[in-house]
Amino acid sequence: MKPIRIGTRGSKLALWQANHVADELQKAGLATEIVIITTKGDIVLDRSLDKIGAKGVFTEELEEGLRTGHVDIAVHSAKDVQSSIPDDLELLAFMRRERVNDVVVSFDTTFDIHRPDLILGTSSTRRKAMLQRFYPNATTAESRGNLQTRLRKLEEGQYHALVLAYAGVHRMEYDGLIRHVLPETQFVPATGQGSVAIECARSLDADLKAQLKVALDHQATHICLLAERAFLRTMEGGCSIPSFALATFGLEGVLQLHGGLISLNGEHYIDEKLTTANAQHAEDLGVRVAESVLSRGGQEILAAIRQERQ
Repeated sequence: MKPIRIGTRGSKLALWQANHVADELQKAGLATEIVIITTKGDIVLDRSLDKIGAKGVFTEELEEGLRTGHVDIAVHSAKDVQSSIPDDLELLAFMRRERVNDVVVSFDTTFDIHRPDLILGTSSTRRKAMLQRFYPNATTAESRGNLQTRLRKLEEGQYHALVLAYAGVHRMEYDGLIRHVLPETQFVPATGQGSVAIECARSLDADLKAQLKVALDHQATHICLLAERAFLRTMEGGCSIPSFALATFGLEGVLQLHGGLISLNGEHYIDEKLTTANAQHAEDLGVRVAESVLSRGGQEILAAIRQERQ
């Protein structure tokens, strides 16, 4: 049998994810080969994501590799995957989720998040808006590039600290730089944050897809991501809007989704928490949460964002 060709971006974090996938497949007795593909998001670093069109910015070239057969599966950070997948492709698996929090990292061991005139580096629209709301003492500065590039800019003094996803910081073994963990109940993460998504062509051999799913998919994470992605899809804003969604399992398997939207300046914050006792209704839960947010002022926030970006 030919090796499973794993498509990935070339950053250290993306390669960590691809190697993690390869390890799990090799445990299942499947040979693997890693194929590096450069995406638009890796090349265009002088503009924020919302300025270059965030839809598929880190996935489009990988998806084309799936269509041509250059790779068998593509590995993504789940939070980078656009809300709607092309009809000829599918998200086959979501791997076990890492801790979901955003964290503040700094080389300064005396770092204080409440200090005045704080400058925080981030490329996330959601994080910028939430920082304005919950930490008005801070200003944000654009921070694009891979983790190592951002840390170099931090060390050069361009920022006092960076706001990043814990998962990436932990996987790259920079835990010692974490100075503050932002609570996920307030600083709700982006859809899919902390999980690795596996994408393939629908035409991929059915038996192979079944083997891949058994080896890579974490059922509880997959159910949570179904709810979160249904929320994002219903919001119709894509990854570049300051939306947030986190699904969790509580007592007796009850699925809860906490989702919402925040205005770019942080002034308007609309959130909703709903539950379902039936995990098969995960996507319905995502739609209900999004519809509630949209009906309570979310539509106006999205309209204002679109107008500002025009």
